[in-house]
Amino acid sequence: MQIVPNTVPLAAGTIILIALAALAPGTHALAANAGGSAGHKLVPHRAVYDMKLADAEEQAGIAGLKGRMVYDFSGDACEGYSVNFRFVTEFQDKNGSSQITDLQTTSFEEPNAESYQFLAKTFVDRKLVESTRGTARAGEGSITVELKEPFEKSVRIGSDVLFPTEHLLSIMKAADDGVHFVAADIYDGAETGEKVYATTTVIGTNARNDVAADSAGGVASLDGLAYWPVTVAYFDPDKDDASGELMPVYQLSFRLFENGISGRLNLDYGDFTIQGQMASLELYEETECPRP
Repeated sequence: MQIVPNTVPLAAGTIILIALAALAPGTHALAANAGGSAGHKLVPHRAVYDMKLADAEEQAGIAGLKGRMVYDFSGDACEGYSVNFRFVTEFQDKNGSSQITDLQTTSFEEPNAESYQFLAKTFVDRKLVESTRGTARAGEGSITVELKEPFEKSVRIGSDVLFPTEHLLSIMKAADDGVHFVAADIYDGAETGEKVYATTTVIGTNARNDVAADSAGGVASLDGLAYWPVTVAYFDPDKDDASGELMPVYQLSFRLFENGISGRLNLDYGDFTIQGQMASLELYEETECPRP
């Protein structure tokens, strides 16, 4: 991601866009599919989230933040999963300057994680600063990524690396099995399409959503649904701190509902935190896979 010198909001916006790019193309945490895990029916939908700055330490250099995130999922386990995602946010620094960042992504993941196609564009104050496009295909012993933008390049990653929907399903299955910790390497096309992130996921105890009693419970259509509180930490294996200990780049906490929809988002970057509240939710018509 491009960072313009002496513009703290863009630096902050860049790391957020890295995180949300990881969410967007199929998304680790926000993805949904029309298949299911252990009896769950995951629904195609369009969710809109209002984003705001929760807190920030002095060194973050952020005075304010507001934005909106739109996540649109369609598809099924037979035909594959499509995601259209957009996140627009405005940052204010301590000097009163502001900057608007805009991340737009589309992706398609074939059934059984056979391939994963992605396109991501980043705009800063309406100017395109980065475009990433490519296709990852599973093969014998490895996954091959053919990048078209920002440059043409072929990259090989490990065969045990998960695509976004695979990762989501592994979390859902672990939750059903009563497993509270999941470790996985994931690939989603982030950071010019060459980055593989290591993740650890902590899954909390299943609960029942109560919109009336909890203002952060989401919209009425989520009332009464079961959910798990989930926290996913993302690590860059190429980086560590002075002690040699691998530290998370960021952590994402959210409510993962039994139908695959996510609510009550919290993105923690260490020296600042962003919260997301669901503003609206539209459920699309579901399709059924034909029986063999």
